[in-house]
Amino acid sequence: MKAVLQRVGEARVDIGGLTVGRIGAGLLVLVCAERGDSDAAADKLLAKILKLRIFSDAAGKMNRSVQDVGGGLLIVSQFTLAADVSGGNRPSFTQAAPPDEGRRLYGYFVAQARSAHPDVATGEFGADMQVHLVNDGPVTIALQI
Repeated sequence: MKAVLQRVGEARVDIGGLTVGRIGAGLLVLVCAERGDSDAAADKLLAKILKLRIFSDAAGKMNRSVQDVGGGLLIVSQFTLAADVSGGNRPSFTQAAPPDEGRRLYGYFVAQARSAHPDVATGEFGADMQVHLVNDGPVTIALQI
């Protein structure tokens, strides 16, 4: 699985002009399931995200996790993270999990996140979403498990 994390002051997801997910300070998590990914990969990715020390401590060092600071998670499915542009200028998405499996893994990831963290919001799998965020830092980190 792949994810792009953005440390945010706030973030929200709108669909059709309506806000469906919103957090204050925390992490915007763009997540992509790829072919062959498993529940174990989702668990490993979530554990890394929850423990990743990318929030500042009292000395200004990146030494605190989203759990340490009580930040929110806004989890948004984004299959385009699986894009392959090695063959030209038009991306290929053949490495993305098939839609049914991608939806299942996204749902599993969200359910696990909600059981492990108190503040979780989401977008909607497969929807045309507008993601609004205030990147804090900016801090943006790509992860692949």
